[in-house]
Amino acid sequence: MSGTGARRMRNREFLKLMTVQQKKSAGRHGFKTGESIVYPAHGVGTINAIEEQEVAGMKLELFVIDFDKDKMRLKVPVAKAMSIGMRKLSETDFVERALKVVQGKARVKRTMWSRRAQEYDAKINSGDLISIAEVVRDLFRADTQPEQSYSERQLYEAALDRMAREIAAVNKMSDTEAVRLIETHLAKGPKRGKGADEEDDAREEAA
Repeated sequence: MSGTGARRMRNREFLKLMTVQQKKSAGRHGFKTGESIVYPAHGVGTINAIEEQEVAGMKLELFVIDFDKDKMRLKVPVAKAMSIGMRKLSETDFVERALKVVQGKARVKRTMWSRRAQEYDAKINSGDLISIAEVVRDLFRADTQPEQSYSERQLYEAALDRMAREIAAVNKMSDTEAVRLIETHLAKGPKRGKGADEEDDAREEAA
């Protein structure tokens, strides 16, 4: 290869590299690299880069999202990010609303556990902070209440973890501090115990 040809090849490689670097720092649909986001099925992640990939002869832009706690990386088509529910972190006032939700009275439907479990799971994976807070509220058990079943405990911990991670990212605190904050608000809720539950049941049946 001649010296001129080699220089042209180096220039092309340099331009290609510059394009990739620009894409990594650029933003798409209001999202930008280095930003924390919420992906419905996995919770809080960080956009590490925006890559271009060729699939079936077509160029596709992808958000490269890292979920550090889960040690997972996900590539999401830029064009589909909004439709699948990817969103920015909640505003602080919305976080306060979610914390108010966990202080409320648990609302448990009189349906089979399998159906309620499906509904709770759908809420957790909806990516909606208020819906997740409702699961935390409904599945929380005070010391005076009967212990949760294994499946209830799993769903409660999944909801608590998902909620805590977003609050931690918004309020710039650790996940542990966020869990403590949620538990503090849970403790402010109505007294929960066997006697209280029976009184509530009696009132609901009378109504």
